[in-house]
Amino acid sequence: MSTTDAPKKPRETDDVPVPATLRKSLKNRHIQLIALGGAIGTGLFYGSSESIALAGPSILLAYLIGGFAIFMIVRALSEMSVEDPKAGAFSYYATRYWSKRAGFISGWNYWFNYILVSMVELAVVGSFVNYWLPAIPTWVSAAVFLVLITAANLLGVSKFGEFEFWFAIIKIVAVIAMIIGGLAVIIFALPTASGIKASFANWFTVGGGFFPNGLMGHTDNGWTGLLMALVVVMFSFGGTELIGITAGETEDPKTTIPRATNDIIWRILVFYIGALGVIMAVVPWNTIDGKSSPFVQIFDSVGIHAAAGILNFVCLTAVMSVYNSGLYANSRMLYSLAKQGNAPAYLGKLNSKGVPVAGVLTSAVITAIAVVVVFVWPEFAFNYLMSIATIAGIINWTMIMFTEMKFRKVVEAGGAPEDSDLAGKSGQEALDAIHFKLPFAKVTPWVVLVFLARVVVLMCFSASYRIAVIAGVIWLAILFVAYQITQAKK
Repeated sequence: MSTTDAPKKPRETDDVPVPATLRKSLKNRHIQLIALGGAIGTGLFYGSSESIALAGPSILLAYLIGGFAIFMIVRALSEMSVEDPKAGAFSYYATRYWSKRAGFISGWNYWFNYILVSMVELAVVGSFVNYWLPAIPTWVSAAVFLVLITAANLLGVSKFGEFEFWFAIIKIVAVIAMIIGGLAVIIFALPTASGIKASFANWFTVGGGFFPNGLMGHTDNGWTGLLMALVVVMFSFGGTELIGITAGETEDPKTTIPRATNDIIWRILVFYIGALGVIMAVVPWNTIDGKSSPFVQIFDSVGIHAAAGILNFVCLTAVMSVYNSGLYANSRMLYSLAKQGNAPAYLGKLNSKGVPVAGVLTSAVITAIAVVVVFVWPEFAFNYLMSIATIAGIINWTMIMFTEMKFRKVVEAGGAPEDSDLAGKSGQEALDAIHFKLPFAKVTPWVVLVFLARVVVLMCFSASYRIAVIAGVIWLAILFVAYQITQAKK
């Protein structure tokens, strides 16, 4: 048979019927923007006020320290994702290289975490819509966006990638515009509402200097300082690990995943440290009170009052982005759990477009129920359910680091995946052949784990976070019991 007569391999796009399998349709630009968009949300646009109030200008150090820890966590995850790209990354790797129990806990913890995060995002979407259309009930806005994003996720992974790409572009443009605008105010010495000349020197001369509250101190309002701000900062990075979830549907994971991961550092420098550094150079940090976004204040201070409306639109897209990513991640996590035998088998089925429809719809329905809980019992939802979401991030990051150490032991023993370049190798030869190594892999996981443990200890000093620590212990106990029950029935 000539080469011209040879059967052609079917193209794996969302529009061509091929056997049901996850499609590797996410391109490099999708992964880059998904990773970037995951780290930029309402936590930066509005939540940064809380962290600035706790630490003043030294919050920049908190973002640098926390960013380095997150970078190492994602590096650990990416090390496994490049060698063994699978859907439901955390849960699959925990099952494959640790134990079925670890995979169960990791997967369901992450799934429930994103259900709760999605719940909050959908619950507040109405407030952004009401900025322009106050007559629309908030529950109507939540329902409309839930249906729209769910429908988008059913179209196929490439369509999800496109939606997330443009959601991220909007957020990125908003932050860059703010940075450029702030720099213009500083360079051209434009007058500000505070009457204080815009300058980077304000970090050291306004409101007690760079460390106004020291490393840690106590006031009538509770504990403050750089270390307490670190707790708030860590949770603003939630979502960055989404890179690992996309590995199973990425065209070229060996190239794309390392590039997206290594770019995390400059993203943090530009979009957190750069943005907040410029804000505190223009707007005195002690006037950032949380009543409005620091991003609005910086434009209001020079007379650009349309900024509130613009930021409202940006935050609306950020909320849609979070739910879009959350639904994607949760459907793939349920798919992975089903394949491991840790979830009902129907969740492991794919449609002709390679979409785990049952996982998408099940996650959407549970999220809808959770949103109803928010509207009916808001105090219960935000005090208790969000406490679990808060600590679930720490649990997830902790399990990633432990799993990476287990992964290396399996690789060293010659148990690397058969389709990996590591197959057939063992010992130091196998470890040296790892394509995208975690730096200083013998000590880095332990350094990160100690850091995360200290964050949990710091949480105990804050009344609002202390409940999260208690909830975390109870939540882990529930997951352990749930695993034993599900196994006893088999």
